[in-house]
Formats: sequence, structure tokens, C-alpha cells
Amino acid sequence: MDRLKDKVIIITGAALGIGKATAQLFASEGAKVAVTDIMDKEGTDLVKQIILEGGIAEFWHLDVSNEFSVKEVMNNIVKKWGKINVLVNNAGISGINVPTHEVTEREWDKVMAINVKGVFFCTKHAIPFMKKNRKGSIINISSIYGIVGAPDVPPYHASKGAVREMSKTDALIYAPDGIRVNSVHPGFIWTPMVKNYIKESNTTLEEGRKNLESLHPIGRIGEPLDIAFGILYLASDESSFVTGIELLIDGGYTAK
Repeated sequence: MDRLKDKVIIITGAALGIGKATAQLFASEGAKVAVTDIMDKEGTDLVKQIILEGGIAEFWHLDVSNEFSVKEVMNNIVKKWGKINVLVNNAGISGINVPTHEVTEREWDKVMAINVKGVFFCTKHAIPFMKKNRKGSIINISSIYGIVGAPDVPPYHASKGAVREMSKTDALIYAPDGIRVNSVHPGFIWTPMVKNYIKESNTTLEEGRKNLESLHPIGRIGEPLDIAFGILYLASDESSFVTGIELLIDGGYTAK
């Protein structure tokens, strides 16, 4: 308890999956959680649930691909709570699953707008507030496919590789300001995104889950809380000497 006491934390894409689990965990550890997403009902419902459980949270509608929206939301969060301590850049989409030569420019740009520009915009507009505090933590959610390759979803893999390198660059740029930047690289996690991935593969959820489990030496796919606990470490002061790392939480996937 209280590992994040009095910290103001922004989580993008917080309405479902890893973002939701992270928001709930952070609130239970004493944080003031800014739940942001384009999914208004789900985000509002999550905030209600957190408050019922004794936590502090508020919902803001946020399209991370829109810089004006990002700047406005950041400013409104600071107006309410006075600061930004932690930013979790979690919002992302998987995009089209076709070979590279069949991807249209529009399909490519859609993924990059959310997965890459979204991280850029949110980081850009959170940094000035963190610089004032001379302290901050930014956690960018990449993927195992920011580390290794696979023969599918080319725009997604490219975007997650970009997030990995953006994290290292910003870790070096902002270390003198006391701002740490790290990336988290989940394996397959049982989220709506992964369920949709299975459905698009023309197989049942049960069969698809078994196939994905076989890819992880630990014998299962992950749950959102598996990732949330890793993010919690990077958000907390326990990781004060940690910046520029790639935290793999993948059941051994990339150890093969």
C-alpha cells in the first residue's frame, strides 16, 4: 500500500486491458489517477469503480493522436491536481494484419498516429510539468515485437520498435532533469486486443489461446496485472536508479 502515495499519474488507453488494470492497481497504492481514453463509458465506469473502492481518479476524454487534445488534457489535469509525476503511455492499436506490400498509406499512418505520435505528444506536453518538479517517470508500453520480429502486423511491429528507441533517447535527454523514461515489453496478454487478434485469425478463442500459450515457455499467456505490477515498479521511487531500460514481461518468449 502507498507505494504511489500522493503521486499524480496519467494513464492513456486506460479504459480496458493493461491500462485498466494499471489504473486500478495505482489507485490502490495511493495515486491520483487520470484515466484517459476515447472510450468514454468504459473510462467513466472505471473511475466510478475506483472511487467506490476508496481510490482517487477522474476521467478525461483523450485522443492521443491529436496534439491540441493532449495539451488541453495535460493542462486540465495540472489545474485539478497541481502536478504530473508519472505518465504511462499505454494507448495503442494493433492495426491491419496483412503483408507489408499490401498495407496502404492510410492504414500505416493510423497505427503510427496513435502508437508513435501519441507517445510523442503525451511525452512532449508532460515533460514541462515534470521539469518544474525536477522529477518524473515516463513508462512507454512497447511490446515483445519492439525487441524481436514476427511475420505479421508490420505497422504494429514498426511502431513498437519506434517506442523502444524513443524511450532510450528521452531517457538520455531528460536524465539531468531527474526524469526517468523506460519501456515495458509485454508478451501476449489476455486483453481485448489479443482476443480480436485471435478472432481475425479465423480460430476460436479457446484454440487461439492455447496456440499463444505454447509460445511462452512459462506455459501461459499473461494477465493485465502481470504487466501492471511491472509498470508499478517503474512508476514508484523504488526504481529511482532505473532509466532507459527495456522491461520484458513475456513469460520467457524472447529468451528462446
